[in-house]
Amino acid sequence: MKPENMSCIDCTVKNCDRMDKAYPEFCPTVHMDQDVYQEAMECYKEEGNHKVMTAAAEVEYEHYCQYTRVEEIMDFAQRIGAKKIGIATCVGLLKESRTLASIFRKHGFEVCGISCKAGSTPKSDVGIPEKCNKVGINMCNPILQAKMLNHAKTDLNVVVGLCVGHDSLFYKYSEAITTTMITKDRVLGHNPAAALYTADTYYKRLQD
Repeated sequence: MKPENMSCIDCTVKNCDRMDKAYPEFCPTVHMDQDVYQEAMECYKEEGNHKVMTAAAEVEYEHYCQYTRVEEIMDFAQRIGAKKIGIATCVGLLKESRTLASIFRKHGFEVCGISCKAGSTPKSDVGIPEKCNKVGINMCNPILQAKMLNHAKTDLNVVVGLCVGHDSLFYKYSEAITTTMITKDRVLGHNPAAALYTADTYYKRLQD
């Protein structure tokens, strides 16, 4: 592969993390557009962004390899002053979302959960092809989920198993910052990284 076509995903040096080796020839750090860099760094001066970055760094530092994702979310929420947490859940993961909400509530958070099928709207209403009805007549409605949580004035939203693409629209329309608790993968028990860990064995077909 030509160096001009390579990026961070092609790196095995990771000097940007340790800074104890030479950067590879194609390294974006070496060839960084300084206008883009400065534009990004200026964003961290915004009060909200600074609060989020500081809270995230402190959660990582204080509980590295000790806290579960659930615990990290709660600690993060407390540090940014979030009182009301929204859960945007897949209807197929309502049991998991109820458990998550119960944990949040026991730690003093107010919780508002909205399922993907809220509104019971047929897929045909938004022009989704009829063939898609084979896996369910009613559409997932991530924009409605975001709008409803916006209306509820949540301080932090948590995604639980929204489908690929539906999660993208939820992130796009959510006014509150959003983190993810569960990433949907029906085949791998919602552990999509397993396909990467087994890409040379069981899921070698992904690279064929």
